[in-house]
Amino acid sequence: MSRLPTPLPDALSTRTFSVKDALDAGASRGQLQRSSLDSPLWGVRSTLPCEGDSRDLWSRCASYVPALHSTYAFSHVTALRLLGIEVPWKLQEDARIHVVLPRRAERPDRPEIEAHFCGRPGLAVMDYGALCLTTPPQTWMHLAARLRLDDLVVLGDAMMRRDDPWITPAELHQIAHSFPGARGVRAARAAATLVRPGTESTMESRLRLHMVSNGLPEPVVNQEAYAEDGSFLARPDLSYPELKIAIEYDGDVHRTDPATWRRDIERRQRLEDDGWLVITATADDVIRYPMRLITRVRRAIARRRPASLG
Repeated sequence: MSRLPTPLPDALSTRTFSVKDALDAGASRGQLQRSSLDSPLWGVRSTLPCEGDSRDLWSRCASYVPALHSTYAFSHVTALRLLGIEVPWKLQEDARIHVVLPRRAERPDRPEIEAHFCGRPGLAVMDYGALCLTTPPQTWMHLAARLRLDDLVVLGDAMMRRDDPWITPAELHQIAHSFPGARGVRAARAAATLVRPGTESTMESRLRLHMVSNGLPEPVVNQEAYAEDGSFLARPDLSYPELKIAIEYDGDVHRTDPATWRRDIERRQRLEDDGWLVITATADDVIRYPMRLITRVRRAIARRRPASLG
């Protein structure tokens, strides 16, 4: 009769661990050779389900923990992806695993790991399951050294999505003033004054920045519009409520999804019936021909409030 395999020590049963830690915990070398254990790295074993290239990011990161210093934190684009925060366009091709460590001597000898070093106290970190990450404000501050001002504002907006906010503008302002002399601190302080909560997409944020940088009044973001009788009309992406001007960004889903298309028509109809002027923007208006939209909005403001242009 075959004998059931001896189970691993309880401390190793549901996690990723180094071979050394397993031996110290009482596991045998034979137990560590079982086919039921994954070996994502040399000297590392894992009981977490993960197979080859299909392993998700969390499992990949967990597999590296035993090779890292005890005060590690996953950071930069890795932290963004783990938290589900949209990665800036400029950094989307960066597939490396980013970690912050206390000293250069602790750098792991892994080409796929990009190590950053922070010897100063006060690094803001958070637990994410069994992983340690830099907090969203700290991650934003780290990326300030790698992003242009507009990209940094867009990232800040992405961290404050209307339905799933991670941070507040006050937190970004605070961290931007907590690291004097740090790389990117000047951009971070400028960006902290430009981020806005309640956005719903990167393109909305870029559209708002184009408008403001070209001298238009700053529109409000996703503010609900109501008729005089108090009935709800819509929540325009961007608007000038006092002028009843709404600027709506339409991505491809607005064109390809019938239900979204019908809702868009109904929303515009309600606004226009109440006297609103609705301006539609597309990707071309944001990326290729931003001045086309700027001119359109400027003319709309002039028609509604001629004195505003002097």
